[in-house]
This record gives sequence, C-alpha cells and structure tokens, in this order.
Amino acid sequence: MKKLNLLFLTFFLTLLNSNYFSQEDVLPKHMTDDEKIMMDAYLSSFDGKGISSPPPYDNIRTAAEWEEVQALVITWTNQFNSIHRQIVDAAQEECTVIIHCSDSNQVKSYLNGQGVPDVNIDYIEAPYNSIWIRDYGANTCYANMVEDVFLVDWIYNRPRPSDDVIPDAYGDYLGMDVYSTTANPNKIMSTGGNWMSDGDGVAFSSNLVLDENDGNGDFGSLSYPNHSEAELDDIFQNWMGIDEYIKMTELPYDEIHHIDMHMKLLDEETLLIGEYPEGTSDGPQIEANIQYVLSNFNTKFGTPFKVVRIPQPSATNGNLPPNAYYRTFTNLTFVNNTILVPMYREEYDTIAIRILEEQLPGYTIAPIDIDNSGQNLISNGGGIHCITHTVGVNEPLYITHKKLENTADTENDYTANATILHRNGITEASLFYKTDPADGYTEISMTNTTGDEWSASIPAQSLETTVYYYIEGIAGNGKQGAHPFPAPQGSHVFDVIDPGTVSLNEGASIQLNKIYPNPANAITVIPISSTRQQQVKIKLFNLQGSLVKEIYKGEISAGEKNFFINASKYPSGVYQVIIETEEYEQIEKLVIE
Repeated sequence: MKKLNLLFLTFFLTLLNSNYFSQEDVLPKHMTDDEKIMMDAYLSSFDGKGISSPPPYDNIRTAAEWEEVQALVITWTNQFNSIHRQIVDAAQEECTVIIHCSDSNQVKSYLNGQGVPDVNIDYIEAPYNSIWIRDYGANTCYANMVEDVFLVDWIYNRPRPSDDVIPDAYGDYLGMDVYSTTANPNKIMSTGGNWMSDGDGVAFSSNLVLDENDGNGDFGSLSYPNHSEAELDDIFQNWMGIDEYIKMTELPYDEIHHIDMHMKLLDEETLLIGEYPEGTSDGPQIEANIQYVLSNFNTKFGTPFKVVRIPQPSATNGNLPPNAYYRTFTNLTFVNNTILVPMYREEYDTIAIRILEEQLPGYTIAPIDIDNSGQNLISNGGGIHCITHTVGVNEPLYITHKKLENTADTENDYTANATILHRNGITEASLFYKTDPADGYTEISMTNTTGDEWSASIPAQSLETTVYYYIEGIAGNGKQGAHPFPAPQGSHVFDVIDPGTVSLNEGASIQLNKIYPNPANAITVIPISSTRQQQVKIKLFNLQGSLVKEIYKGEISAGEKNFFINASKYPSGVYQVIIETEEYEQIEKLVIE
C-alpha cells in the first residue's frame, strides 16, 4: 500500500486543519481559485510516495465498467444524503457498498431512518475533501487477463490530499495492492471521469490527459508530469494494459473536460453519445469527435463502433451549456445487474430510460434525481458516475463476444464466437437461444475451438424471425458468468430480415426510424440512420398538407442521428414527419396529444 512521506504528510495535515478543507464543505468538480495556488506544493509532495514501480505482471487488463464488481465505493459528505441514500439502497442489492465518511454512526442512523437495510454496507471513517470519488478513486486491473487483481491509482488532478489517498483506505480494507503513478519516470496525473475502457486494451479520454501531463500545467507549478504522448501511452500500457488509447478534442463548454459528461461505453462495441439539437452547445464538437473516432479507430473486433445517441437535457427555460448546467444521462454507473442513472425532468427522463432499456435489456434501471432544489448535484458539476466508483471481483469469469447482426440469410446457421476466461479454466460453455420471448431458451453446447475461444451455431431461421440469445460459461471452480451480464433476464437480439423489404439493410441509403414517444406531448425524438454522408430534409406537416416546421435541412453523416422537436409547441392532432433525399422519401405518422 502507499506510504505518505514526511513532506506529503505535513502538507496533508496543514490543509486538513484549514477552514478551506472543512468537512462541512463540498468542493465542486472544477478547480477553485484557492486550489490553483496550491498545485505546486501538492504536486511536489509526491516524490517517493507509494508503490511507484509498474505492476510486476504480464498481460495486464483494465476491467470494463460492465464487468462483475465486488464493491461500490462512495464518499459520504452529508450534503447529498438523499442522492446517496438512493445509490446505497440500489447498489447494496448487487454488491458491498463501502462508505467513506467522518462519522459512521451518523450515516447508519440516517440510512436506517430512511428504511435502507444495513445488510451489505461497510464503513471506513477517513478524512475527505470532496464527493467526487470517480475522479480520485483507483481502477481495477488484472494480471494475465483474469488472475491477480490490483488497483492502479493516478495522481488526482486537484490539490485535495485527503481525497487522493482514499484508494489506499479501501484498497487496504479489501486486501488489494494499490500501484500509484507518483514518481518519475512514471509520474502521471489523471481523473476517472475522463476515462473509459473496453475491458481489453482500448481506452478513451479527452485531450485533458495530454494537457495535464506535458510539463506545462495551467497553475504555475514546476512539478507537473512531463511526458510526450508516446511516453504517456507507454505508461498506460505498462500499468494498465492499454494498447489503443483514443484521445479526443476537449469540448468548449464542459469546463472539466471529462468524457463521462457526454459519452459512455455500454459494451465492447457500443458508444452512448449525449446529443444536443443540431448546431447548439457542444454538439458540433461532440459530433466532430465521434466522426474522428469512427474514421480512425475500430472496436477490438476490428469493426466500427456502434453509436447510440441520447438527448442532453436543457434547463427548464430551454437553455443549454454554457448558459445552463451540464445535464447528461451518460453519467451513469454499472453495478452488476443494476444501472444507476441520473434523472432530470419527465419529458427527457422517459426518453432516456427507453433508450437504455432498448440497448441494455435485462438490467434494472435505478433512476436517481440529481437536479432538484433540495439535492442539486448537477449544479456542482457532476452526476452519478462522478460520485461512485466500483471495484472488480477477485476472480472474474470474463466473456467477450461480438454480437450477431441482422441478416437476410435463411440457409446457413448463425455462428457465435466468444472468448471465455477464468483463472481455473473454463470447463463448459453454452449458447442459449429462442425465437419467441414467451418461450424458454434452447441450449447448445459450445465447442472449445482453440485456447480460450468457444463457438456454437444457432440454426438458420425463416424470414421475419427475431432471435434472442446469450452465452454462458462455467469455470473449473463452478463459477458461472454470462454475456450479456444480466442474462437470462436480458439477451442479445438480431433479426432475419426480408430482403424484399425496403429498408436500410437492403440498399436504401437513409431511413427514418420509429419516432418516440408517439403519441408525444413534449421532447420527441426523430431517429435517422444513414449509410453515407448525404443531403437530407426533415419536415413536419399537418394532415392538411401544410408545412408546420422544417426540422432540418443540410448534410447528415453516416451512422445514427437523432433530431428533436418539442411537441408541446404544436396543437394536438395527427402529423406527418417526412425525410427527403434526391432519391428517397419516407413518411411516418406522429400523434401529438
């Protein structure tokens, strides 16, 4: 575990005893003016601190957030008790909840009084500076893909010494080594809100990680880590097994530059992207970043990332950043079979829940309001992901699988391949499928084709069949795991499509997908799929044939894109949404209540 040297301890105690770091104050996500003058002393204090050599393992792997976890950790600051209560109540049904706090009896009393059972909650009384444990917490890594588990902790990019050592507290509590990037030549500074991993060597950040490690920090310190991008990539590879580190341009109006405020990896292939109305707020830069990723990088399977868009809520007056708080649904947390999701207002929340239910079937969605007058977390610069962190299990059963896609093939079986690992080996694996949601699954034994690779085939199906399936592995010690994680409650889905149907899959270059909600009375989503970059018009007509609104006119890029209207602005009735290109026109009905 880390050991504080004398210089750091002196600095730590000085700040801890100051009014600035009072336990009654919750510091915001962003750097305060007082903190800016502390950075040099803070960064200078790390020389000689911690296990500062790279983890002594081969084939290191950083866990993805949707993998199995043994604990969710939070810092209880007594400012957002209602939000924390909901998090604890939902998460303790999935794993141990570790609460860092100043008075465990006070927290227990509050939770008991709110009806939260104290059955899976542990407490660590430790000093803290802020609530933002995602940023100062440590990341779960494994040796040899699935063997020895350990934590990797970066220097926190805020001069908050009590926060920075909290990973030591829960690492020690769980008996896990904490490796710290605190000394040259491996000294780096980073933050968990600006980090995503696919669980097998691909990671994402904004360019903030470059800015804060180039030796030229913003706040006058001479002690900023100083690395080229290539050196930084090497450190992340040696410490966390990252082979492809994707970095994107920072957004103009998100002052903390953390990617969890506008994007999220839902699985190995899928990026959930926060979206603003065309041309507004950070929308143009987000779109540019996604096109950069799609044009230059692939998933671990060598295929393009799938992009799913979800609206970024406005303020009640309609304002967006920089004239409003940065509201987002992507700032969610996986906790085994449950997803903790920030909520705002019904007209946005219902859309977000529907998108998440479609993309992550079988998960329990725990909605948590973070945008009300009593508990306004979002006004402090963060959401649910920002105030939670997770710790992976000691012996994961790891399954990774490229999902089967829609097909027109009715002659050949559909082969599913998966990589399945456990430190005790995999004794058997099965593929379960069905074509009727009301039926039970049919089990097919998978064949161990080579090494950790397994394969099985679903029999060919007739046209217009929907296939539901999941993969399960059993380890030598009896442990079981599935892909997707909540199976059989949730499954992967693909369709056997009629090749005669006019759709995007049969050659049409653009498609207007199902509008939702429909009937509508507030924010309404008009989803478009396009196979290429092209010009498009999107119009709203009433039944008399009069143009009500030109929703969009211009160029659309390849991929999936959501457009929005506020149905409350239009009289009740039946409308038509029409998309037009030079060669194609499609009409869909929209009912406004």
